[in-house]
Amino acid sequence: MRPTDPKELKRKKGQGGRKDARADGRVRTVVVAPILDKKSGKGARGQGLDTPERSPQARLEEAVGLALAIDLDVRESGAVPIPQPKPATLFGTGKVEELAGVVRMEDAELVIVDHPLTPVQQRNLETAWNAKVLDRTGLILEIFGERARTREGRLQVELAHLVYQKSRLVRSWTHLERQRGGFGFLGGPGETQIETDRRLLSERIVNIRKELEQVRRTRALHRKSRQRVPYPAVALVGYTNAGKSTLFNTLTGAEVLAQDILFATLDPTIRALALPNGSKAVVSDTVGFISDLPTTLIAAFRATLEEVQQADLILHVRDIADPASASQRADVNGVLADLGVDTEAEPDRLLEVWNKADLLDPVAREHAANEAARHGAILVSAVSGFGLDLLLTEIEGRLNRRRQTLEIAVQPQEGALSNWIYENCEVISRADLGEGVTSLRIRVAPEKRDRLARVAGAARLNSAAE
Repeated sequence: MRPTDPKELKRKKGQGGRKDARADGRVRTVVVAPILDKKSGKGARGQGLDTPERSPQARLEEAVGLALAIDLDVRESGAVPIPQPKPATLFGTGKVEELAGVVRMEDAELVIVDHPLTPVQQRNLETAWNAKVLDRTGLILEIFGERARTREGRLQVELAHLVYQKSRLVRSWTHLERQRGGFGFLGGPGETQIETDRRLLSERIVNIRKELEQVRRTRALHRKSRQRVPYPAVALVGYTNAGKSTLFNTLTGAEVLAQDILFATLDPTIRALALPNGSKAVVSDTVGFISDLPTTLIAAFRATLEEVQQADLILHVRDIADPASASQRADVNGVLADLGVDTEAEPDRLLEVWNKADLLDPVAREHAANEAARHGAILVSAVSGFGLDLLLTEIEGRLNRRRQTLEIAVQPQEGALSNWIYENCEVISRADLGEGVTSLRIRVAPEKRDRLARVAGAARLNSAAE
């Protein structure tokens, strides 16, 4: 698939025009990826502009992938250059007319515009094309709505949907301008339909936020209980479809849904991870990131993404076989920054995992391995298992780098101390010294080292080699 002007949009083989019957019930769709002139935009992340590394073709292919993720029947697709965006329609008048011809030719019911649209632009384009129009934000919300499985996930998606819908309630549709009668004992004109809809949306948004706040508190309690089990936390992050869930399943033996589609995972999953030298960690799989991720979704999924904020180690999984991998890396780092994760200040807390080595030819794989070593990354294949032993060793090394290994002799009458150590430290080994005295070799996190010194006495803590 190549970027093209609307005049060059090619009819796909095996797909007919407006006379075709929609036997499978799928929605006939045209996908348009606007490519803005850098000089005409603001140049900021989230404005719909391509980063220098992402080509128009990559942008278009991602937009088509998003449409296919919810099983839309993509009849035509093309990248459309926009020298100067128009406030009323985004596209120029001529381009709007050309695209209208494509929509008519394909008898399309839906047009995906891979760019944020204002409510006015969306309404004007729907009028011009006589078809439903979804912008990038709306499409991602549709995908999330279909993928969410848990109650928490559905609440988060509904909140993002409602915030998005509320911005679309403008005084433009006549059915929303009808006036209703007043309520109670007061006379007066009452509310217009649009005011009622806006009020109902606001009330529902407030209620969902209250429910999500309870979810946040519950998740915090679960996290606190996990912290009492003295295992460090590892979080997988990465661009959507980078292979996070496949890697998660391979490392932990879990059965999280892993498909070659965008946003296969929305609801986070946490499992135990066994490390090579006997230590353990807990690892969480999280929702994939994407360029221009709607701010409403970042806000809605903040409770879920707290797993990332609290993690001792973040694994940034990259699809190294994707030509846009460098651009995707910048997008993920941008979202992490939005979450308050400062990877610059804590470089040891982030480990890049270059996944999908199995898709590279031998020459490209050798080059990728050399580059990974140069950048402190690990090249792996979650499918074939290539590089996973090295990855686990590096994870254990990174985690233990923060934790001190100590030895302490516990007297038989010190049951409370022994219990505290087992609840707050990782016990690597124990040995009987006779007369009821036990020697414990432990790992302790930095934040618990001072507490241990107060409980046991600093003089009793002896450093031990790994």
